[in-house]
Amino acid sequence: MFSDTIAAISTPLQEGAISIVRMSGEDALEIANKVFSKDLAKQKSHTISYGYIQENGQILDEVLVSVFRAPKTYTREDVVEINCHGGIYITRRILELLLANGARMAKPGEFTMRAFYHGRIDLSQAEAVEDMIEATSDISASLAINGIRGSVRRLLEPLIDDIMDIIANIEVNIDYPEYEDVATLTSQDLLPKTENWLKKLDRILERAQSGQIVKQGIDTVIIGRPNVGKSSLLNALLEEDKAIVTDIAGTTRDIVEGKIRLGSVQLNLIDTAGIREADDEIERIGIQKSEQKLREAQLVLLVLDGSSPLTEEDRRLIALTEDKLRLIVINKADLHTDTIHIPEGISISARNGQIEPLLDALNELYEQNVLKDEPVLSNERQIGLLKLARTDMIRAKEAMEMQIEPDLIEIDIMAAHDHLKEILGEVSREDLIDTLFSKFCLGK
Repeated sequence: MFSDTIAAISTPLQEGAISIVRMSGEDALEIANKVFSKDLAKQKSHTISYGYIQENGQILDEVLVSVFRAPKTYTREDVVEINCHGGIYITRRILELLLANGARMAKPGEFTMRAFYHGRIDLSQAEAVEDMIEATSDISASLAINGIRGSVRRLLEPLIDDIMDIIANIEVNIDYPEYEDVATLTSQDLLPKTENWLKKLDRILERAQSGQIVKQGIDTVIIGRPNVGKSSLLNALLEEDKAIVTDIAGTTRDIVEGKIRLGSVQLNLIDTAGIREADDEIERIGIQKSEQKLREAQLVLLVLDGSSPLTEEDRRLIALTEDKLRLIVINKADLHTDTIHIPEGISISARNGQIEPLLDALNELYEQNVLKDEPVLSNERQIGLLKLARTDMIRAKEAMEMQIEPDLIEIDIMAAHDHLKEILGEVSREDLIDTLFSKFCLGK
């Protein structure tokens, strides 16, 4: 499929112990032979040779050259990897030498694109490769490795098989209506199968949403009336003075953000302006932003001032967040003496950095996460296509309930099938695939 040989630096271009320059293509061994001090023509696959990279008889670097012969390689082409010293200059010189001897500079993600087009991996596995590179926790790394090992295909194949069974039943009735042993198919026959299929898909979608939270982090809003210690809590969680802290109410006028990692999850923390009635136009804009962030939040940390009784503003915020996933944080534990009685309240002192009870509650809230042990869809593209397949099947289900002829219903069922196959890249748009791989780093 690809007639040329590509080359790129596969490690970060910075000073370090080792750099790797990778080539893939039918001329990879021939090009390597032109610059390496030993003959690689008879070198066995998956072996390493010690020697020198040379240019016009002059030694450029002492290297180890790995040879991988097709088809048992990452791209299913011949692959050569030159492990050289990690200097920026020498790494570039070796790449330039390979390009001068017949290789072409690889595009971003082109090695993985070749693996996809040669059938070594499907599109979901290719996306999992990028997820592994970008993983920031053990959970997201586990999700990525499951994806690389084909978990998405295993997750979708039962759905695809069920759809094919429904389509086959319809096709038999269309093509062989005269045969007595072929029962006449009605919409009522198809309806139970379709409803069962939708239940399976909804379970997958539910887990996919959880997978997105694990990968991207949990949008966590710190909210409360002015001067209850929201900014002090943000600083304590981040272990840095990111937000301004004073005794003056309304100090925080805009959104302040930061990220922390707790065990297997990341919290995307958002400190908001205190919500109250304000005459100051700038503060009022900040409060409007706070209210918007509260509506979008996946987790709310509602901060109350434990050194004073509950106010009307406190009660309004308690009522406003009742339907949200939240933790009620009673701050200023060093000052109060049981002035607030909320059974689920978590007592802390943010200014003194005494927030361990809150950290324990956050860890307990998310410690049940077992996503790494089960397959899950990994990104917006896959989830979006699954939702389109769901829409197609709901449309088909509604047509069945209206007693529409099965051969007309088949159009929507086929659309659902194609959307599932598109997740794996087996029904694809070239422009979409080019865009997807362009997001990869060079050399991958």
